[in-house]
Amino acid sequence: MDDDDLRNEIAQLEARSEALTESIERCRKISLAAKLTIAAGAIWIVFVLLGVIAFIPETSIAALAAVIGGTVLLGSNSTTWTQTDAALQAAEAMRADLIGRMELPVVGEERPTLH
Repeated sequence: MDDDDLRNEIAQLEARSEALTESIERCRKISLAAKLTIAAGAIWIVFVLLGVIAFIPETSIAALAAVIGGTVLLGSNSTTWTQTDAALQAAEAMRADLIGRMELPVVGEERPTLH
């Protein structure tokens, strides 16, 4: 491969890394939302059990659904996050390998002049 092909492939890998980084950021936000949903549902259930809040079947079922749904979302998101992070690490390793193959001039190294 010549340097132009390597540069194009590196540019594609950088774009992929950027997209994967954005995906990981979305996963982080979803994870936070899932944890907040689980906490809110659990707190509601504890308050009902302690008698702080009156037992209303609809709200108790909604709180239980929030705990279960948040747990499912957190688990699914965790798997996606792990797979995306592995893909990001692979893309960064491939990019580093391609950069290592390029014949880059060393800064400060004297170049022969033609004049």
